[in-house]
Amino acid sequence: MLIEKMDFDAIVIGGGLGGLTAGATLSKLGKKVLLLEQHYIPGGCATTFKRRDYLMEVALHEIDGPHEQDFKRHAFDLLGVTQQVQFVPVPEFYRIKTEGLDFVVPHGRDAYIQALSRAYPEEAKGIEDFVGFILAVQKELYRMPQGWKAKLLLPLFPLLYPHVLRASRHTLGSWLDQHIRNEELKVILAANLGYYHDDAYSLSLIYFCAAQSGYIAGGGYYIKGGSQRLSDYLASVIAENGGQVLLGKRVTHILTERGRATGVEYEDAHNKCLPAVQVHAPITIANAAPPLVKQMLPPALAAKLGKKIDHRAIASSITCLYIGFNKDLKKDLGNQNYATFLFHPSARNMKAFLASLQGDDWETKPLDFMDYSQLDSDLCPPGKSFVTMGSLDYMCNWEGLDEQAYALKKAKVTQIILKRLEQHFPGVVQHIEHYELATPRTLARYTANPQGTAYGYAQLNEQSGLKGFEHRSPIPGLYFASAWTNPGSGFTGVIAGGYDCAIEVNRKLKHSQAKGQLLADERVVPLLARKEIAEGTFELVFPKPKGFQHRPGQYAILALNKPQYTELDMEHRPLTIASHPDETHLRFAMRMSSSSFKRSCLAMQPGDTVTLYGPTGDFRILPTGRPVVFLTAGIGITPVMPLLHELEKKSLTRRFISSIPTIQKARRPTTKS
Repeated sequence: MLIEKMDFDAIVIGGGLGGLTAGATLSKLGKKVLLLEQHYIPGGCATTFKRRDYLMEVALHEIDGPHEQDFKRHAFDLLGVTQQVQFVPVPEFYRIKTEGLDFVVPHGRDAYIQALSRAYPEEAKGIEDFVGFILAVQKELYRMPQGWKAKLLLPLFPLLYPHVLRASRHTLGSWLDQHIRNEELKVILAANLGYYHDDAYSLSLIYFCAAQSGYIAGGGYYIKGGSQRLSDYLASVIAENGGQVLLGKRVTHILTERGRATGVEYEDAHNKCLPAVQVHAPITIANAAPPLVKQMLPPALAAKLGKKIDHRAIASSITCLYIGFNKDLKKDLGNQNYATFLFHPSARNMKAFLASLQGDDWETKPLDFMDYSQLDSDLCPPGKSFVTMGSLDYMCNWEGLDEQAYALKKAKVTQIILKRLEQHFPGVVQHIEHYELATPRTLARYTANPQGTAYGYAQLNEQSGLKGFEHRSPIPGLYFASAWTNPGSGFTGVIAGGYDCAIEVNRKLKHSQAKGQLLADERVVPLLARKEIAEGTFELVFPKPKGFQHRPGQYAILALNKPQYTELDMEHRPLTIASHPDETHLRFAMRMSSSSFKRSCLAMQPGDTVTLYGPTGDFRILPTGRPVVFLTAGIGITPVMPLLHELEKKSLTRRFISSIPTIQKARRPTTKS
C-alpha cells in the first residue's frame, strides 16, 4: 500500500539550473515544491563566488539572446525572468587570435556570413549553406514535439523535418569536411567547440545546430551581476509560490514503495549531528547526475536505471583560471574583445586543433579568454577587470595525485596560462591582484558530478536528440532535469529541459496532493547582539542552532537572509567561530570594511535572522607533543582564541608560544607560554 501522506507535490534533488527551472515552473503552476541542494548557494555551475573586490563568474561566458525560436522563451515568459534579471549584450561572438591569424566572428546571420565570406571568398557558398542549414535545423527542432510524440512521427520525418533528418546522419566534422575545403576556415567555424564537446567528429550535428543557432540568430548576452542572479531569482520563485528551498541538505536515499519513487531521505551536508529526515511526494525530479541517483535507489531499481544509463559516455570537464586585474583591460590595457580564443600557431587545421584541445599540454591547448570588463557586467569595481581563462580538460589528468603533487601541477598550469596571456597581451600580468585555478577535481567537489564534468552526457549522435536521456525515468514517479537529459547542456539547454520536464510532470499531477506543512529550518537564528570589541572590529552573537556541536578552530558559513546591501558581494561568508564550544552562544568577529556584506552585518538589528551552515573545517592542534607557536595578525586571532581556551581547560603541559597583536585580552593556558 502506498504512503498516503504527501508533504509536497514534487521534490527536486539538486539546485542546478535545470532543477531550479523545473521547481520554479511547477511552483508557478500551483504545485508545492521542495528543492534540496547540498551546497549553501543555489545554481550549480550557474553561480559566482567572491574574492577580494571581485565577483568571479564560475561558468557563464554568454547565453544566446531572445529570438523567434528561442528554446527557453516559454520558461522565461512564465517565470518573468526578463523582468527581474538584466541581460547585457555581448559585443561579438568570438575572436580567434594566434600567430598569423586574428579574426573576429560577429553575431547575427548576415554579419556572420559577410565577415567570413570577405575573408574566404572562395568558400562563400559553403559558408552561406552552413549558416542556412544551422538555422533550418533549429527552426524544425523548435516545432518538433518532445519524447514519445516525436518518436511516433519518425515515419513522417522526411516530410516534416528534412533538415533534422539530414543532420542526424552527420557529425559537425563530417559536415564541415563535406562542404568546406579550407582547413583554417573549418577551425574558425568550430572554434567554440569547447562550449559543447571535445571532438568535432563525434559531436552530434543536431546538437551543434541547436546550440550555435541561438548565438547566430539572437546574439549573445551576459547576466549582469553574474549567473548567480538568475539562480537566486529562480529559487525565490519557488519560495514565493508556496514552495521551499533548503540549501546545505544532501539527499542520500530515494524512498520507494512497490517499485515507485515516493520521496527522499536527506541529511545536513555540514552538521553530521543532525538526524536524517524523510519527506514524501508523488514526484521526485533529480537534478543530480543519473549515476549518483542510481546509488540512491534500492538495488533492484538501481539495476533498472542502470540499463538506461550505464552505457552512456560522460562528457569532458574544464580547467579554468579566474583572474582579477587592478586595471581596466579595455580602457587601460587595450583589449577590445570580450571572448578571445588563443590558439597555438600549429592549430590552424582541424586535426591539430582537436589534438591540442584533447591533450594535456597546456603550452598548446586552445585557451578561451573572457574579459568581462568589455561589458557592464557588475563583477568588479570601476577601473578593475575580471577575466577567466581555460580549456576543456579531463579528470584522468588530475586524479591519483597526492595533495603536494596536485598543488604543484596546479601551479605549473597556472604559470603556463599566464605566460601565454602575457605573450598575446604584453604587460597585463603585472596588473594581476588575485588568481586561482579550478580543475576537474574542483568541479567534482562542488557539483558531485562524475569525472567532474560540466556537460553531463557527451553529445554524441548515438546518445543525443531522440536517443538522448529522457526526463521520465524507468522508475515510476522519478524524473530527471539537468544537463544530463534532453536537450543537453548549456544554459539554454538546461533551462529548456527543466521547463519541459516540469510541464510533463504537471500534466501527471493535474492537481496538488500536498498535505504537509513547510519544513522547519532550525539553522535560521536571530541576532542577539552586535557590539564593537576593538577599534575597527565588531562581533555578532547568535543562539546555537539545534544540534550545533563544533570544535575549537572550526568555522561556519553565515548567510544573511535579508541583506541591506548587495552591490558586488554575496550574502554569505565563511567565518571562524570565535566562541568556545562550552559557551551558550555563537560569536563571530570581523573587521569593518566597505564591502556590502560587512555593511549589511553592521546594519543588522537584534531579531534579524541569518542561516548558519556548519560547523565545518579541521583547524586543530595535532597531538605530536612538539612545541606550538601561534603567529596571528588582525582578525586572524579568531580561530586561536577558542583553541587557547581549550588548552587552558585541559591543562596541557606542552609549550605554547603566542605572538598575538592585541584586539582583546587573549586567554592563555596556565602552563608554559
